[in-house]
Amino acid sequence: MSRMTFGLLALAALAAMPAAAQEAKVGDLVITQAWSRATPKGSPVAAGYLTIRNTGSTADKLIAAETTAAKVTQVHEMSMEGGVMKMRQMTNGLDIPPGKTVELKPGGYHIMLMDLARPLAQGDSYRITLVFEHAGKASVDFKVGGIGDTAPMKSGDAPAMNHDAMHMNH
Repeated sequence: MSRMTFGLLALAALAAMPAAAQEAKVGDLVITQAWSRATPKGSPVAAGYLTIRNTGSTADKLIAAETTAAKVTQVHEMSMEGGVMKMRQMTNGLDIPPGKTVELKPGGYHIMLMDLARPLAQGDSYRITLVFEHAGKASVDFKVGGIGDTAPMKSGDAPAMNHDAMHMNH
């Protein structure tokens, strides 16, 4: 493969990579790694995941989430009880203790999106406004990953490449 061809392939791979994860700040809270999974065709629900770090000395609470991507948006907890998966709305909000990080991730806390406006497709993004008891509101862009993803793509990770259609001359 010529250096020019290799350079063009490397440039194309870099262009296909998402930008580094967005960081949002409101009060003493730092919100990072906002992402969702793509939804199967016809699925009316999705979940949003993120990390919230409280850099302050007082507790806060995530009390609501708002988006145009779904008619209903709630803060949920998923847990296993006696071998049975249970999901419940956090009606009193999600505590964000001072000096701690709270991770919303698959199998745990998450933002539940119900009655989606449209399916979530890999590579898309949508905005959620998080509402905190003390810090106020923060708008965060959620990047949509693959259906089976278990974590957000890190900025240094290369996306999967299909090598079947490439011709390489040695």
